[in-house]
Amino acid sequence: MKNAIQAQNLSKFYQLGQQRLTRTNLTDALIGYANKLKKKLFAKPEDHHGFWALKDVSFELPKGQVLGLVGRNGAGKSTLLKVLSRIVEPTYGRAEIRGRLGSLLEVGTGFHPELTGRENIFLNGSILGMTRREIKAKFDEIVEFAEIAAFLDTQVKRYSSGMFVRLAFAIAAHLQPEILIVDEILAVGDAKFQKKCLGKMKDVSSEGRTIVFVSHDMTAIRRLCTSGLLLSQGKVLLQGNVDEVVTRYLATEVQLAPLGEEFPIQSVHRKGSGEARFERIAISGSPQGNRTALRSGNPLRVDLTIRSDSPKVAESLIVTLSEPSGNLLLKADTVALDQPVELRSGENQFTVNIHNVALKPGIYTLGLILAKQLGIVYDEIESVCDLEVLPPETETQVGLDTMGPVYSPFDILSR
Repeated sequence: MKNAIQAQNLSKFYQLGQQRLTRTNLTDALIGYANKLKKKLFAKPEDHHGFWALKDVSFELPKGQVLGLVGRNGAGKSTLLKVLSRIVEPTYGRAEIRGRLGSLLEVGTGFHPELTGRENIFLNGSILGMTRREIKAKFDEIVEFAEIAAFLDTQVKRYSSGMFVRLAFAIAAHLQPEILIVDEILAVGDAKFQKKCLGKMKDVSSEGRTIVFVSHDMTAIRRLCTSGLLLSQGKVLLQGNVDEVVTRYLATEVQLAPLGEEFPIQSVHRKGSGEARFERIAISGSPQGNRTALRSGNPLRVDLTIRSDSPKVAESLIVTLSEPSGNLLLKADTVALDQPVELRSGENQFTVNIHNVALKPGIYTLGLILAKQLGIVYDEIESVCDLEVLPPETETQVGLDTMGPVYSPFDILSR
């Protein structure tokens, strides 16, 4: 079986603090190009201050296979997709792409903001090398799938991010590229549309087309992909069976909490005076077969043991959930309840019940803060452990109320 993608030693070096100079005329442009070529031929990237986003990445993807690309934020997944899509030129190495390629990387990529949805469908089809007749044959299917019929003749600059994603995916999936590259962008859509997209990608793969799929939703990766590729710090850690790749990722790249079991809190990244500090934690989700896991839309219970060197009052006890990149998504703070935490000397136990964790599937980091008042912190741990959030059992489980990225009612009980 021939390979749809064959990558050999793909490497990408980014120089930090590099300034782009504006070329004022043809002479300046030619000089700049000559200097750039000279550096590429004779200079070593290590001579410059920067970092390797990719380093010697090699893999083969046979035609008709679905590759799940996994790794923490910053592992190099998006850079690899941009190199494969010919958006970014590699520093070293090469990738052979055999077949017409369609990419869905960022909201709005490939769209002209001043053109309507209808006009952008034909524009994208032309970019993919399709004739006007071929695009017309798929036009009604695209519009129906994207659910944008009412806005078809509206300039796409007026579209919401969700409308952008629906139209972009519909175009990429229906205009019959032989290779389809899909980044985490599908997370922008609602749960119903994500399910619809996964079903369409399954149909596309069953037709013998090749897919490269990036997601933090390990359930989707397992269901859709025939093989997996694990990236870490720009390098390939493992390629092969998708279950083995996902298992390795969760075991080595993610500190998943032993849900349902109490464990001591140990962290080198700890701040605060230490007058009161978190000692142990137990996290409970919803049972999923023979294990315990957290499902989107379900409650999360956090049992905490706090040791204090003397009686005191903490105005703020906070449980946070963040993306691996540090972007805060959920913050349950007792200040919002106007309910200070009273600590005895010695051990104290509290339970924080977050009623509805309305997060998309993925890996999230749990953090803890205990503060006397604003600016006076007893204990703060940015990363206690990681949690895996699975898709909701039903679409109605995820609440519609929002206040910032996520809103979940909660309370706290003294035990």
